[in-house]
Amino acid sequence: MKEAYLSKEKIEELKTKLQTLKTEKRFEIAERLKKAKEYGDLSENFEYATVKEDQEQLEREIAQLEELIKNAQIITKAKTKDIVHVGHTVTVEAKDGKSHTFTIVGSEEADPLNSKISNISPLGKELLGRKITDSVTVRTPKGIMEYRILSID
Repeated sequence: MKEAYLSKEKIEELKTKLQTLKTEKRFEIAERLKKAKEYGDLSENFEYATVKEDQEQLEREIAQLEELIKNAQIITKAKTKDIVHVGHTVTVEAKDGKSHTFTIVGSEEADPLNSKISNISPLGKELLGRKITDSVTVRTPKGIMEYRILSID
């Protein structure tokens, strides 16, 4: 798994979720397995097979979260605000004169409806490494869009 950019808050959220999965959810699965075994022959026990699948899915999710947390690169705002980096909030102006503000985050935290764009999104990639007054061109579903960087915070 490649490294993911995550905020400190997101890492803490993932650690809490991981702890819940490892404790409460594993306990729930164990209880369900115990109950399913009571139904008799395991080779023809649909309930048991279903719970085993749920257990496998849970263990996959735990492993994925552990890997994600282990390889996470914590987003810290660069001391300099003259070049766009992951973690910066960037205000851009479109050719139509409308301004938009985006925070560049890792793909795990992307939330376009809340103006959080991924560093690997078309616009995010174009903004990284740019300076105030630079222009970027991005292909979007609405066509080619051009933006000029107004500020970096």
